[in-house]
Amino acid sequence: MTASPNGSPTIRSSEFSLRYGPWAVVTGASDGIGRSFATALAARGLNLLLVARREAVLQALADDLQAAHGVQCRVLAADLSSAEGQAAVREASDGLDVGLAVCAAGFGSSGDFLDSDLDNELNMLRLNCEATTTLAWHLGQRLVQRGRGGLILLSSIVAFQGVPRSAHYAATKAYVQTLAEGLRQEWRGRGVEVLAVAPGPVNTGFAARSKMAITRADTPDEVARYSLMALGLLGTVRPGRLASLMGYALALLPRAVRVRIMAQAMKGMT
Repeated sequence: MTASPNGSPTIRSSEFSLRYGPWAVVTGASDGIGRSFATALAARGLNLLLVARREAVLQALADDLQAAHGVQCRVLAADLSSAEGQAAVREASDGLDVGLAVCAAGFGSSGDFLDSDLDNELNMLRLNCEATTTLAWHLGQRLVQRGRGGLILLSSIVAFQGVPRSAHYAATKAYVQTLAEGLRQEWRGRGVEVLAVAPGPVNTGFAARSKMAITRADTPDEVARYSLMALGLLGTVRPGRLASLMGYALALLPRAVRVRIMAQAMKGMT
């Protein structure tokens, strides 16, 4: 073990690879937080199955990671909001000894719920919740059977209270947070670590798609770095400076007060 910058223990790359390798599945790997997780895992020596919708972007990333770190990378272009896309991940990973799954695919929305496009909201529900549940079940079966490994689920700082003007997105992340907390207790005696990652604002394409104006944000690389340091040590991590400050400050307040504060915050960002 070595010490992290904040003094907590971290796992050396060789130990990490033995515990969570030799293969990792990363969804949402084409950009943002998923891409940063893929890069960080390749640097730790894990082979990767990279999953997202854009095959050309995935292949370019795979080529870069193979050249830089000498790992194997496979790419799968799939829409995880569909049953066919979820099945494709299971099939593509069947022949691999997967020790870690990072479910980073997802998107959000903002604005008044009744003004939103229902098809878009239901698509978000399928991707953020259904796909996460399906992959956690199928990959979790294999992780528990092998007796070691990890599962990382992308929650959010908005998962811990209702969020006006992003009500449905916050609800999907509350689902993911609760799922991760429960699975961690179920699997911790079976050698499988489960981590909920609850970032705050992050510099990715998320803001543009969700029509939010974000002025201060952490980086995707910070999210991945802090999350991998926390894997095996914590059940939930709020990675990055903003997430830590916002998360712990809000945690001290009653839930109803947190909802009102988030309403004001969202009013300024939408």
